[in-house]
Amino acid sequence: MKRILMIAYHFPPLAGSSGIQRTLRFVQHLPRLGWEPIVLSADPRAYERTSDDLMLEIPEGTPVSRAFALDTARHLSLKGRYVAAMARPDRWISWKYAGIREGMRLIKCFKPDVIWSTYPIATAHIIGAELHKRSGIPWVADFRDPMAQENYPPDPVTWRQFEAIERSVMGLASLSLFTTPGAADIYRKRYPEASQRVHILENGYDEESFSEAETVASCQPLNPGKITLLHSGIVYPSERDPTQLFQALAQLKATDPDLMSLFRIRFRAAVHDEMLFAMARCHGVEANVEILPSIPYRLALAEMLSADVLLVMQAENCNQQIPAKIYEYLRAKRPILGLTDPRGDTAGVLRKAGCTAIAKLDVVEEIYNQLRVLLAGGIASGQFPPAHDQYVLGASRLGRTRSLVELIEQWCET
Repeated sequence: MKRILMIAYHFPPLAGSSGIQRTLRFVQHLPRLGWEPIVLSADPRAYERTSDDLMLEIPEGTPVSRAFALDTARHLSLKGRYVAAMARPDRWISWKYAGIREGMRLIKCFKPDVIWSTYPIATAHIIGAELHKRSGIPWVADFRDPMAQENYPPDPVTWRQFEAIERSVMGLASLSLFTTPGAADIYRKRYPEASQRVHILENGYDEESFSEAETVASCQPLNPGKITLLHSGIVYPSERDPTQLFQALAQLKATDPDLMSLFRIRFRAAVHDEMLFAMARCHGVEANVEILPSIPYRLALAEMLSADVLLVMQAENCNQQIPAKIYEYLRAKRPILGLTDPRGDTAGVLRKAGCTAIAKLDVVEEIYNQLRVLLAGGIASGQFPPAHDQYVLGASRLGRTRSLVELIEQWCET
């Protein structure tokens, strides 16, 4: 059996990030495809929130090493303030030193055939690059998001560091993987000399997790007698700003209070709860808004299965990104409302899957119109269709892992 050293900051017991799923599911499925994963992650003290609910899903016997790491903002600050250089390129740069040291130990012990690292966070690729240079082992650089983007990171010094890191990665990595067509296209154009090494490997859903979630999912709707729109996951203020959504809710309440009384919107594990509470109060729709804490992963999937409609939000500045949870939404086979730029990759995935209820996140009237259609019988009339079976079947995590193995083995052959 071949071996792959996988470097990932986002790994159980970290809680509250969909980025965990990509590495975890690769780790689960690689052995059945002839590859043994060895995981290098960070000490859990670096995580702001932890949960043990996914720890049991790490296959028994999988070597997992957790190198020393601190969160600059929490561990190295004084009254909430810290030296900016101590958080560049990210707040977990302290992981670099122990990570390289522990990575070399794992290489000596397990002799992996391939090194794989995944961004975010930038420090993971720094570790991957250094281990590749020291060992000569082929390196696969996985980008769950683009790195240096327009106005991101906002700090010019950090942006230059991001640009330098990605330039180094694109020059050194044997393969560079991106989760969306838009991101892959950007990097092919930005680094034409590396274009042949750029590939798309989308996120997906885990069928085994859904099979278990279906056994605990309620046959009852989330709010009997109401139509519940569920957003599951973090609401980022800049990338998933719900301001216009709340304005549309207020408009709907003003124009048709009876229709509005039938509606609930649930934010699950949004993280920025106070922001959402404030927006709901400001627009007078707090009676229609539920803001609830995180729950174990399978219960979150079961909640998706019980929702009337699932909500995805993605701003225009993230057109080359696709929220990982969208594949879980598609597998849930529930109607989906996409508040996103119709030109972006998120809208592209929804349309390919047959989900056509899309409105721009920053256009109140478009959101208002979609909500009116939804509450006036849009589900029954087929205007909020679930995903096509054929598309869903092709988006499983096992299928994505098989694609990863094929890419690596094809590269090894050439």
